[in-house]
Formats: sequence, structure tokens, C-alpha cells
Amino acid sequence: MTGLSDSFQRPINYLRISVTDRCNLRCVYCMPPGGITLAPHQDILTYEEIYTVARAAAELGIKKIRITGGEPLVRSGLPDLIRMLAGIEAIDDISLTTNGILLGREAGELKAAGLDRVNVSLDTLDSAKYKQITGSDGLERVLEGIEVARNCGLTPVKINTVLLAGSNDDEILSFARKTISEGWHVRFIEHMSFYGEDALASRFISADEVRQRLETLGKLEPCSPGIGNGPAKYFRFPGANGSVGFITAVSEHFCFNCNRLRLTADGKLRPCLMSEEEIDIRQPLRDGVSIERLKEIIKEGAARKPFAQPQEPGNTPRHRPFSQVGG
Repeated sequence: MTGLSDSFQRPINYLRISVTDRCNLRCVYCMPPGGITLAPHQDILTYEEIYTVARAAAELGIKKIRITGGEPLVRSGLPDLIRMLAGIEAIDDISLTTNGILLGREAGELKAAGLDRVNVSLDTLDSAKYKQITGSDGLERVLEGIEVARNCGLTPVKINTVLLAGSNDDEILSFARKTISEGWHVRFIEHMSFYGEDALASRFISADEVRQRLETLGKLEPCSPGIGNGPAKYFRFPGANGSVGFITAVSEHFCFNCNRLRLTADGKLRPCLMSEEEIDIRQPLRDGVSIERLKEIIKEGAARKPFAQPQEPGNTPRHRPFSQVGG
């Protein structure tokens, strides 16, 4: 096997990079009620340091990069980083996950810098519920950002929707209709308990239940995602230009084909989202580590990937909230 792989011979070709732990929303399933302790600015990797890690990773076989946060668009100068990453010859796909609040303002410059596509987190189409879930009145700005991104070629724009019973599950059909009438690509995501005890765990909705509800709109036919490197399974209603995806993070684990590593904003290489294990990469960078040694650290991260991380009560990470690991 050529390229980077873990100890179970799974190829690792995807790096998720968190560029900040800051966010301009307070989503109930992502941010702890009491907030988080933000990392000091000096602990956050510079764009030059991120570029160095990405270049070393690309030499090992990483081909796809996703920029995450926190909310990545709150960090100034992000197009500069995109431009740097786009200059790495081996990287063939650069994407971004955003809450969309600032997307309308930034989309054109990000596209020009070399960003290929965006995923937008959007859990409701109702402005009152949007404020309940996120603590913000920004729904119209998000919807505008989605259209701006589509118009400037950051496609396919994928909509990530985390479902919670009694909160937004009554909008499942509304989101699905968007795939028929407006060509949206909607991905329904099972809510994952995170950061220890989760008061929202009782509001879990499985992908199977969602699919049953969608049957009233027509038969879902399997389809190709077209572009992407994630775990979603995609379907399409007859005649629809858009698609419906399901990310079964809880009911049907996809660890067996996990192909990713994560780099946190404060410079920790994280082999698995649901594991506490991290490898410090910031200090070696600031000590002047060579590219060859950096590649060895990345290989170590890949080697430490567990085969699977069961998501059961008591098994969820407690060291960091979801907002600090980039999803």
C-alpha cells in the first residue's frame, strides 16, 4: 500500500484543520451551557504553521483538506490560508464547514483563493427556532450566504442538519422538499452525545426514522455524492436535482472506513474524533522541527487511530467540547 495508512491498513487521505476555537453562534448541541475557555491567541497555530503541517501531510498522501472551527470565518485573513493550501500540488480538494453567518461576505474571495466547496450547518428554516438553537437572529444571513456560495461556484453546497426530537424534527419534510424544488443537498446528521453527560441525548432521532418520514414524498433512490470524502450515504427523490444524505454517527458507525486525521486550532493532532488521545504538534513546529520529523509525527498519529470508538454513555470525550475539535 502506498501513501499514508493506519495500523488497520485504512488509507488516510483526509485532514480536517480547525483554524479557531471561536464561534459567533451558541448552538445547543455544540457549545456547553457555560461556554468554553478559549485558547490564548499565542496558542493558536499561525497560518504558516498550518501550511507547514499540510505540506508534510500532502507528501505522505493527504489529498483532501477541510477547514473547520469553531467558526472558521471569524478568523481574519482566511483566504490567505486557502491560497497557501491551494498552492500545495498534491492537494486536490479544499472545503470549508461554516455556520454561514459570514459566508455571503466571504464566499467570492474564498473561491478566488482556491476554495472548492462549502458545507453549511443549518438546523431549521424557521427564524424563531433558529434563535432558540443558535442564540442568534442570523437565519436570513445564512440563507443569503448559501445562495451567494452557489452563485460563485462553491458547489455542491451541502447543508448539514442535526436533528433533535421536539426541536426541529417537524422540518424534516421541509428540508427534503428543498432538494426537489431548489436542488439543495441536505445531509441529516444523527446527534452525537459529546463532552460527557448530554442533556439532549433523549431527543435523539435515528436516520431510519427520518427515512420512514421521508417516504411520504416519494421513493428515495441511491445516488453518488459526486464530490466529497465523508461518511454520508446519499439518495435522491425521482426528478430531484438535489440529494438527501444520512450521516449515521450513532446508529450505524462508520469507523471501519475512517480516512481522516484532525488538527486542532491549538496544534494537537487528533487521530479520532471520539477519543481523548492527542499528539502535540505545535511545540515541535515552534522548535524548528524538520519536515521529515514532522512527517514521522503525522505517521504516528495515523498509527494511533483506533479501529472503532463505541459511542456509549461514559465513553464520550470529556476533555474538549465539540466546538473545539472541528467535527
